[in-house]
Amino acid sequence: MQRLETRLDGLVLLAPKVHGDERGFFVETFRADVAREHGIPTDFVQDNHSRSRQGTLRGIHFQTHPGQGKLVRVSRGRVLDVVVDLRRGSSTFGEWEAVELEDVTGAMLWIPVGFGHGFLVLSEVADFVYKCTNYYDPATEAGIRFDDPDVGIEWPGDVELLYSQRDAEAPLLRDIADSLPFTV
Repeated sequence: MQRLETRLDGLVLLAPKVHGDERGFFVETFRADVAREHGIPTDFVQDNHSRSRQGTLRGIHFQTHPGQGKLVRVSRGRVLDVVVDLRRGSSTFGEWEAVELEDVTGAMLWIPVGFGHGFLVLSEVADFVYKCTNYYDPATEAGIRFDDPDVGIEWPGDVELLYSQRDAEAPLLRDIADSLPFTV
């Protein structure tokens, strides 16, 4: 797997080798030795899979204590994957980075604890799969607004956004910044 450059320290974007021909393709989606080589933990405890239609925006979500690292990829379709640095004391606190993940290249993104995460479905439908370092716990579920003006995520303007009421009513980062448990 080739490691691609990211702007936010801690993120790891990997591009696996895709072997394909007229019949289809084969790709390794996880190898513990390669993950460790790139600083990604291999002690995942939960796998998740979501399917969403075009325009669906999920996020910006995170788990508080103890946090939840995620290795994410798209197994069908294409999404704009967005990550926000929520680590107090980080030189990039409150900044975001976006990458397109899709099923043709098989690129995957490691999102460590201390980052908020969301995605927007760009294709007709997308299957989004991810490995997690901690179990989902509704008591530690949190988020910030996907349209927080201080964060300034640039979502594509040519897609009608479909989002949950919970995501629309999430707090602004400035309103929870002092209570975030993540530090560098």
